[in-house]
Amino acid sequence: MPAIRLECRNVAKRFASVKKNAAPIVAVQNLTFSVADGEVVSLIGPSGCGKSTLLNMGSGLDPASDGEVLVDGEKVTGPNEHVAFMLQKDLLLPWRNIRENVEFGLEIRGRPASERRAIALNLLAKCRLPNFAEHYPHQLSGGMRQRAALARTLAVDPAVLLLDEPFSALDAQTKMVLQQDLARTLAETGKTALFVTHDLVEAIALSNRVLVMSQRPGRVIEEIKVDIPNRENPMERRKSPSIGPYVARLMELLHIDETLN
Repeated sequence: MPAIRLECRNVAKRFASVKKNAAPIVAVQNLTFSVADGEVVSLIGPSGCGKSTLLNMGSGLDPASDGEVLVDGEKVTGPNEHVAFMLQKDLLLPWRNIRENVEFGLEIRGRPASERRAIALNLLAKCRLPNFAEHYPHQLSGGMRQRAALARTLAVDPAVLLLDEPFSALDAQTKMVLQQDLARTLAETGKTALFVTHDLVEAIALSNRVLVMSQRPGRVIEEIKVDIPNRENPMERRKSPSIGPYVARLMELLHIDETLN
């Protein structure tokens, strides 16, 4: 049985209300799940249900109010070098070229310059940016910058990748290309990933499992195992006639039909 890489045990997160003497806002509550080694799990749910809050807790940027978040069996108490975070915006440093941006995390960790350069160039080649290492972020398209952000995320060799809607700002065609790149890279490297998205088809196309969250306070209301072949090839999964029933079930759980009527 694969090792558990990321685990939440009865996690809750509360935020102080901006209103004086008001009760705290409970973002997530009684949240328990795990992600196994090499697995890709997507989180979907209504806006405001605590998906991004959960990633913040997993990365150690924000502590849980109750319960435990563990990476490789160790409680997360602060930023963790075994976890890497990829956000909606690429957040590349404009004064550094693309290779230097990819090297940034390795530089912080004190890795030698020659080693940093070799790792960065190798990852840029895998992310289909071998000819753009010396370019600057403003010289790249949005999709290319997200590829560079993925290379930067992978450069520190994390055990777990946390991805917060990394393709949401891209057009539909570029998004599908980047999904293909991400899926291939995750399959080749055997990385574990927790992926937040509002795109139901994206969740199914990329994942081994989809966890559906409730309205705030967020909790997991259903776990759906995706039994469609070719997780490393989301384009083929999108073409599968099997995808329809998964989308229909997710729409039912999220009450999307009721919202539209």
